[in-house]
Amino acid sequence: MDVSKIKMVVTDMDGTLLNSNHEVSSRFFELFTGLKSKGILFVAASGRQYNSIIDKLGPIKNDIIVVAENGGFVVQREKELLSTPLPNKYVTETLSILNQQTDIHPVLCGKHTAYLTKKSDAFVDKLKEYYSEFVLVDQLENVSAEIIKVAMYHFESSEKHIYPHVKHLENLLQVKVSGSNWVDISSANANKGFALQQLMDTHNIKPNELMVFGDYNNDLEMLALADYSFAMENAHSNVKSTAKFQTLSNNNFGVELVLEKLLSQL
Repeated sequence: MDVSKIKMVVTDMDGTLLNSNHEVSSRFFELFTGLKSKGILFVAASGRQYNSIIDKLGPIKNDIIVVAENGGFVVQREKELLSTPLPNKYVTETLSILNQQTDIHPVLCGKHTAYLTKKSDAFVDKLKEYYSEFVLVDQLENVSAEIIKVAMYHFESSEKHIYPHVKHLENLLQVKVSGSNWVDISSANANKGFALQQLMDTHNIKPNELMVFGDYNNDLEMLALADYSFAMENAHSNVKSTAKFQTLSNNNFGVELVLEKLLSQL
C-alpha cells in the first residue's frame, strides 16, 4: 500500500478516533504534529455538534477542519464553510412521528447548540457526552432556531427501535443509523460525503490523495470517496463492505497505527 501521495486525512470521532471512554489518545496528538509538518490536512468528521468536537480536539482546533452534524455544518478556524439546514417542514414531520413513541429521545441540533425536552434525566446525562451546548425546552415544536439535524436516541438499539419508524423518509432526506443508539435525520445533501467532496474540490484533493476512517453508516459516503478508506475492526458490517482496508479497533489505536505507517512512508 503506497500512501506517499496522501494530502488529506479524515476521521470519524466516536467508535473511530475516540476510544470507548470517548477519549482522544496522546499518541494521536503526537502523530498530528507529524501530519502538520508534512502539510497534510486533517478533517474531523462526526455526527457530534461542532462544540463537542472542538472540546475533544481543543489543542489542535486552529489547525483542522471540522465537519459536524454528519456533514451539515463545516467550520475551519471558526469560519463557516458550509451549512445545510433541515427544512422546517421536515423537522415538524419528524417530531410528529416521534411524538407517537415513548422510548425515543429526540434532539434538535442547531449550529452551536442543541434543544431537547427533559422527559428523561438519564438521557440528559447521556447527552452531555455528545453535546457540550444544549438547551432544555418545554416543547421542541416551539423551537424557532435553524435546525441542521434531528438526532434520535434509544437506550437499547437505534437500528431496531428507531429506524423502522423513519425509514420511509429516506427517499426525501438523509436517514442514518449513526451509532448503536442513534439515528440522525438531515437534509438530502447533509452527509459527510457531500461535505468532504466540497473540501476535496476546494483543496484539489484526488481520491488517491485521501485517507478516510470510519465505523458506522453515517461514514459510508465519505469512505466511498477515498482510495485509502479504512473500516475499524469494531465497525458496522456495511462499513467493512464499503471500505477498501481494515484496521484495529478504536480501543486498540486503529487510526494511530495507520497514521504511523503513513508518516513512515513520507
